[in-house]
Amino acid sequence: MQTYLDFEKPIAELETRVAALRETASSSEIDIDAEVARLEGKANKLLKDTYAKLTAWQKSQVARHPDRPHFKDYVAGIAEDFLPLSGDRSFGDDPAIIGGFARIDGRRVMLLGHEKGDDTSSRLKHNFGMAKPEGYRKAIRLMKLADQFGLPVVTLVDTSGAFPGVQAEERGQAEAIARSTEQCLALRVPMIAAVVGEGGSGGAIAIAAAHRVLMFEHAVYSVISPEGCASILWRTADKAPEAAEAMKITAADLQALGVVDRVVTEPLGGAHREPDAAIGALKGALIEELDGCSKLGPDEIRAQRRAKFLAIG
Repeated sequence: MQTYLDFEKPIAELETRVAALRETASSSEIDIDAEVARLEGKANKLLKDTYAKLTAWQKSQVARHPDRPHFKDYVAGIAEDFLPLSGDRSFGDDPAIIGGFARIDGRRVMLLGHEKGDDTSSRLKHNFGMAKPEGYRKAIRLMKLADQFGLPVVTLVDTSGAFPGVQAEERGQAEAIARSTEQCLALRVPMIAAVVGEGGSGGAIAIAAAHRVLMFEHAVYSVISPEGCASILWRTADKAPEAAEAMKITAADLQALGVVDRVVTEPLGGAHREPDAAIGALKGALIEELDGCSKLGPDEIRAQRRAKFLAIG
């Protein structure tokens, strides 16, 4: 069943009526095709109009939609010969970040990203995509391997933030995030990061300080969640919509600020409505970016990455 967001209620009503009419038509001899077509057209127009003027807060809701594709879906649709690598060689393995060798349309890469899970058991297993220090240390290990073998690094970012629990702090969460960010910036191979859902705080930047940063049209990327920002500034999470607007967290805003290099268009109604189309769009963009970076030497890659981040802000 389609999961509708709060602002999609008018769309939900129309699409529910269309579904009911279709069911009626299949079980009777009454010809209601014209009425179904009229309502479908009305629903599509409402969907298009609604998504053409989403607020920053509404985009946050879309970015968090439970039916959006997750890392495992992108691996299935984008990568061939994915070989997952586990563990940080220090403490253990963190299933919130998954990575390994892969091919994208024949191009050899190191592919890693956040996995949130798509049902209760998998969300608990992957800790809702909130990585602990061992997750970032695993990412560092994989990025070093990529550097050693001359493989481009591709990362898919989708996390509300790094895990904030006591266990993570005891094992050096801040240091692990800083080291992972440092490793991104030090890479001598191309690195392409794509924000496919939420890009939250240091948990995102630790694998997103890339040569090229892509972002889905309805994804969000920020230093803190809108609710967290509102709780600090106004002492209430009810001000999250105002915080989201002020923080400039949308793809269009971040591209204008130079934080994001390219915005990838989503299917009408968001990636959750047509996951295969969204995955295909991202694959096409990644292939173009990989080909664009393929002729750059290590010194040129590092110089461009350095210039990019020094120019921000």
